[in-house]
Amino acid sequence: EEQPGKLPGTALAIRLSYFLWNGPPDAELRTLAANGRLLQPTVLRAQTERLLNDPKAKRSFDAFLDYWLDLRKVGDTTPDVVLYPDYYLDDLLVESAVSETRLFFEELIRKNLPARTIIDSDFTMLNNHLAKHYGINGVDGVAMRRVALPPESVRGGLLTHASVLKITANGTTTSPVLRGVWIQERLLGDPPPPPPPGTPAVEPDTRGATTIRQQLDQHRAIRSCAVCHNKIDPPGFALENFDVLGGWRERYRSTAEGAPVKGVGKNGHSFTFRHGPAVDASAVLPTGEQFADIKGLKRLLAANDRQIARNLVQQFLLYATGAPVRFADRAEVDRILQATAPGRFGVRSIIHEIVQSELFRTK
Repeated sequence: EEQPGKLPGTALAIRLSYFLWNGPPDAELRTLAANGRLLQPTVLRAQTERLLNDPKAKRSFDAFLDYWLDLRKVGDTTPDVVLYPDYYLDDLLVESAVSETRLFFEELIRKNLPARTIIDSDFTMLNNHLAKHYGINGVDGVAMRRVALPPESVRGGLLTHASVLKITANGTTTSPVLRGVWIQERLLGDPPPPPPPGTPAVEPDTRGATTIRQQLDQHRAIRSCAVCHNKIDPPGFALENFDVLGGWRERYRSTAEGAPVKGVGKNGHSFTFRHGPAVDASAVLPTGEQFADIKGLKRLLAANDRQIARNLVQQFLLYATGAPVRFADRAEVDRILQATAPGRFGVRSIIHEIVQSELFRTK
């Protein structure tokens, strides 16, 4: 059994390669490990840069997103055929949505963009399929490319990616609880505790006659539920303008009462869903800060860029070493943040500082 301490050259090469390539080290890395030069900080930094620039790095970025964002679960649900028949007209929509998230993250690393870009950005990666879904004009062809977003756009940042919005919905309804927990866990690094034993679940109204906000208001009347839901629900409410596949909506879709919606889905069948209640995306955070919609929430979250960066550091460290960050590791995490703060916590810089850290170079 290996003893705790500094990683020898070969073990360091293996850890670095699996972190950035999701595969074994190549000949150059093995040679530097064998002659001991990889243990030199300047050589290690140069090799980190080389691995990041190699096309094989995409394998690791994809695997990291599958773990961090649960992107691997994007196909676990399908839109309800009655409420969302129009989504079955585009066979490339979900594939395009996943590509947006993967290419967006690669761009963060390639351009060393600030960690706050995870929350809000003035660009995204689109093709004609996704641009149409988002209501953005002027994007032609199936090739994904970087597209500047107009100032009034609600898009920008992972929160508004169709892939993320699909993962955090069930195909029929959206849940501010699920989405709020996802934000707390995945983006803020502040997961809520599990609900108390015996807590009743919130059963969504699949007909769309009542809103999830109305149902959660009743749920929060239970004292044991209120404390956590006051923290979880507000970020989730901000995403209620996005449906189960990330399409924008002002009103919920309903199979109960409401004005009929004209349109034709796959196989020529007319829509049978109706306009349901209006969406209310406003909320108040536990800090007392208020927002009216997703743009307001993103502005509040992005202002705390150190928290966003800290969570990213911890997620990277867990992926790279297989060990969660402990309380005793906080000083080293703070060192990484201090080193990257002048560049606004650039994502590529964070990776470099992680590789140089004691947490990465020891076992």
